Amino acid sequence: MNAGISQPGADGAREDDYELDSKRVAAILFAVDAGDRARLSGLLEELHAADIADLLEQINAYDRSQLIRLYGQEFDGEILSELDEGIREEVIATLSPEVLAEAVRDLESDDVVDLVEDLEEPQQEAILDALEDADRAVVEQSLSYPENSAGRLMQREVVMAPEHWTVGQAIDFMREAEELPEQFYHVVLVNPRMHPIGNVTLGKIMGTRREVLLTDLVEDVFEVIPADQDEEDVAYAFNQYHLISAPVVDGEGRLAGVITIDDAMAVLDEEHEEDILRLAGVGESSSLSDSVAETSKSRLPWLAVNLCTAVLASLVIAQFEATIEAFVALAVLMPIVASMGGNAGTQSLTVAVRAIATKDLTGSNIWRVLRREVLVGLINGVVFAVVMGIVGLIWFGSPMLGAVIGAAMVVNLVVAGFAGTVVPVLMEKAGVDPALASGTFVTTVTDVVGFFAFLGLAAMVLL
Repeated sequence: MNAGISQPGADGAREDDYELDSKRVAAILFAVDAGDRARLSGLLEELHAADIADLLEQINAYDRSQLIRLYGQEFDGEILSELDEGIREEVIATLSPEVLAEAVRDLESDDVVDLVEDLEEPQQEAILDALEDADRAVVEQSLSYPENSAGRLMQREVVMAPEHWTVGQAIDFMREAEELPEQFYHVVLVNPRMHPIGNVTLGKIMGTRREVLLTDLVEDVFEVIPADQDEEDVAYAFNQYHLISAPVVDGEGRLAGVITIDDAMAVLDEEHEEDILRLAGVGESSSLSDSVAETSKSRLPWLAVNLCTAVLASLVIAQFEATIEAFVALAVLMPIVASMGGNAGTQSLTVAVRAIATKDLTGSNIWRVLRREVLVGLINGVVFAVVMGIVGLIWFGSPMLGAVIGAAMVVNLVVAGFAGTVVPVLMEKAGVDPALASGTFVTTVTDVVGFFAFLGLAAMVLL
């Protein structure tokens, strides 16, 4: 299928690869304005569901509503799965009950759960009512598991086989089955108590003689996921052990569903996105589709915290008013010390938060990592101390002023490396997401220490 995106030239990939073609977007909007349903369907037919979702997110609310109504019964449920959560609710509210029912009917159970779990109750009921009784029961059972758990992430459609079957029996079963999952990678072997005991890849089944037992073909790496396990740990297991799919079991060890690589990597992507947003203090679910009010609400709390910490740094400065009045040059140079410390602390913090998220930073290597960051801060501090010492001498004609700012630079960069590593570790030990507030605290530490070191040394040496 032509995805309707920019294609690379003969010299390789371009920066706009995989972006929606602006001419196609304009043609789609023109068809919407003209009410030309046939033209619109033809243009959208060539697009992947993810690209249609991008289109809906990029256009304004009025055009989005008009496009959805004109597109009508051809609206694909996969588009809903790809939409940003904020836009998704608006789109579902725009769809007619008949179109919504048709859109969700062919989705896998995990995709339906993903759609339903974040919606308001009226919209949840609208989707559940569109499902057949058996499918609704499956979705409701998945929703009974804790939020952000493997039970919510798994799909209930599983291809399984008794442990005593041969390759031929498995092939015959799959050929005769009325319905199979759209995507699956393994046949899960189960014992008489419905406990999963191994995975067999489809490639091995198709490439092996019919009389061979499936138990002879099981994969060496086999991980069973408890239904109540946190989805972040599930994503870590998939990434760590290079899993393609893994069975999910209930509290009694019985097969309840399966998680596939695409769902696990979606979770990993969401976790990375949340960490980045939290480090910046803009909320864990901020997006370009958020309203002004929503964006302001998500950012205001951490700006308020930052204001409090900035006041703390100002109180340190206030203790040295006489020193600053005597040497006005200190006021010019203070921001340099604070800025360098803040940037160095953010560098160490980013490395530490990422290492904690991937479980690479543990009790066994924390001291080695901490020593490395402190030594890096020391080396960089000495380098920039020399630079600022020369600047202080040339700019203000004072060798002692250059020595003071150089010494303060060394102290602050060492502390930045220490705080950038220790603060997220301590927050993680306290059960707080280290990405959530570490940045604010690390910046506060570097500001306070930087101002105190610079102004304190100036008071001792220059006065």
